[in-house]
Amino acid sequence: MLAVLSMGVGLFASSLPALADGTTGRVAWVIDGDTFRLASGERIRIAGIDAPETRADQAKCPAEVERGRAATRDATALLRGRMVSIERVGRSYGRTVARITLDGRDLSGELVARGVALPWPRGRPKPDWCG
Repeated sequence: MLAVLSMGVGLFASSLPALADGTTGRVAWVIDGDTFRLASGERIRIAGIDAPETRADQAKCPAEVERGRAATRDATALLRGRMVSIERVGRSYGRTVARITLDGRDLSGELVARGVALPWPRGRPKPDWCG
């Protein structure tokens, strides 16, 4: 019995590297401009940025929703089906917060450069998309 249990623990432990930092994953779909889901089902929130909200009940103004939809379209075109490198840095609202690299480039910097996200340093107020 102990041998079977040890073998089971060993098999479980051998699957853990897929969850460790510095791994890769395939983007299954984009939820919004700063959140996506991997093919594994894990929800990823991109660290260090904020994209406008896409839902009226979460946005501060109608313009934010429109900007959010545009950000989602841009992120979808950039990410859907692509392999990304993941460096997990925390958790937020049931999501993994991670630094993401796409084709050797920092994804948060790419989204900011495209104008669909703004830098959001940890501990700072959320950017105002309506001002």
